[in-house]
Amino acid sequence: MNIAIVILNWNGAQMLRRFLPSVLAATPKELASVIVADNGSTDDSLAVLESEFHDVEIIRLDRNYGFAEGYNQALSRVGSSYDYYLLLNSDVETPEGWLQPLADYMENHPDTAACQPKLRAEHTRSHFEYAGAAGGYIDSLGYPFCRGRLFETVEEDVGQYDDVADVFWATGAALMIRAEVFWQVGGLDGRFFAHQEEIDLCWRLRARGFRIVCVPQSVVYHVGGGTLPKENPRKTFLNFRNNLLLLYKNLPEHRLRRVLFIRFFLDALASFVFLMKGEVRSFKAVWQGRRAFRSMKNGFKQDRINNLRATVCENIPEQMAESLLVAYHLKRKKRFCQLSFQS
Repeated sequence: MNIAIVILNWNGAQMLRRFLPSVLAATPKELASVIVADNGSTDDSLAVLESEFHDVEIIRLDRNYGFAEGYNQALSRVGSSYDYYLLLNSDVETPEGWLQPLADYMENHPDTAACQPKLRAEHTRSHFEYAGAAGGYIDSLGYPFCRGRLFETVEEDVGQYDDVADVFWATGAALMIRAEVFWQVGGLDGRFFAHQEEIDLCWRLRARGFRIVCVPQSVVYHVGGGTLPKENPRKTFLNFRNNLLLLYKNLPEHRLRRVLFIRFFLDALASFVFLMKGEVRSFKAVWQGRRAFRSMKNGFKQDRINNLRATVCENIPEQMAESLLVAYHLKRKKRFCQLSFQS
C-alpha cells in the first residue's frame, strides 16, 4: 500500500507551522508520503516549507486554482505510483494512530471508494467539527448535513457515532480515496472552485455503486473556515451556486424540476433572513449565486447526461427521504439519530 497525503495550501504559512508537524510526526513513512501543493500563495508559505520542512515534497502551482482544480492539478503531478490519495486540509491536527484505521478499512473493503476519519473541532475538542463530523449526508432538497451536525447544532462526541457507517459524502478536509477511482469518475469539478465539490465527487461515486464510509476509529481535529469564515459573502455565493450545480449535475430527471422549483422559494427565504439580520452582502450573494448558476447551467448539460447514464444506484440510501428544514425547524429534530432515511 502506498498513500499520498496531499495538503493543498494557499497563503497558509501559519497553519503549516502549526499543524504540519503533527502530520509528519503521526504519519509512518513506510505507509505514506506527505506532499504540500502550494496553490499560488503570495505569503511566505514556500519559504516556510523550504526552510522548516526539509522532508516534505513541494508541488508549486503557478496560481490559485481554488480547492477543486488545485487538487486536480496537484494530484496529476503526484504521479501514478500511489494506490490512494488522502486530501488533507492544512488546518487539521493528526494525532498518533490516525492513519492506520483508514488504510486498513480501505484495504479490506474493495467496494469502498473513499472514506474519512471522525472530525472533532480543534477549538472545542469534545465536540464534532462542523464541516465533517462523523460523515456527510444530504436531504431530499439538496441540503448537506453531518452525522453529529444539523445546521448550526453541533453535538458533543460521547461515542454515539463510533460505528463505521456508510455516508453520502466524505469531507474534503480529510478525504481518502482510491487513486484509480478518483480519475475514473473525473476527479473534482474545477468549475466549483471551492465548497461542495467533494459532495459532487461523492455523489458520482455513490451513483456508480461505490461505497463511502466514515471510519471513526480514526480521529483528527479540524479548525475549519481557515480560508473563508462562515459568514463571508464569498462563501455564501459559492455555497448557493455550487449547491444548485450539484443538484443539476446529479439529481434524477423525475425529481430535478420539482426540487429546483422549491429551492427558488427557499433560497429567497434565506436571502430575506440575511437581510433582516443586516447582512446585505450575503443577501446579494444568494441572488448572485442563483444568477451564476443560470449562466453556467448549459455548460454542465453533458456532465448531467454522462452522470445519469452511469448511474446504477438512483435511490441512494444515505440521502434523507424528507426535508431537513421540516425535520429540524418544524419537527424539532436536532440530532442526527432522530432523522429518517430511505429504506
